[in-house]
Amino acid sequence: QVQLVESGGRLVQAGGSLRLSCTVSGRTSISYTMGWFRQAPGKEREFVAAISWSGGTTYYANSVKGRFTISRDNVKNTDLQMNSLKPEDTAVYYCAAEAYGLGSGTAGSYSYWGQGTQVTVSS
Repeated sequence: QVQLVESGGRLVQAGGSLRLSCTVSGRTSISYTMGWFRQAPGKEREFVAAISWSGGTTYYANSVKGRFTISRDNVKNTDLQMNSLKPEDTAVYYCAAEAYGLGSGTAGSYSYWGQGTQVTVSS
């Protein structure tokens, strides 16, 4: 069994920065491609960023490219650095994992999900 726990979400002013973290526990003997998704009220869950299981490749949604950076320091920890935040970035942010995944931007490609952390950007 694999568990994901997100942290770091809070209220921040537009233009500010925030760093979200995702910690994997359970079966950490294998490597996971990690993704971040977000869901705003009344909207579908959307892809934000992903990093390959090897850490060598990153993927970003066009809406966050140049502002957000995904990184990982080991199998267990993946971060999402968010800069120049906008009110439209307000959402619940979810961490997702897929063993040796291809870095897909499709939510259905990930087997494991965290509970989410709320990010609110005030104007």
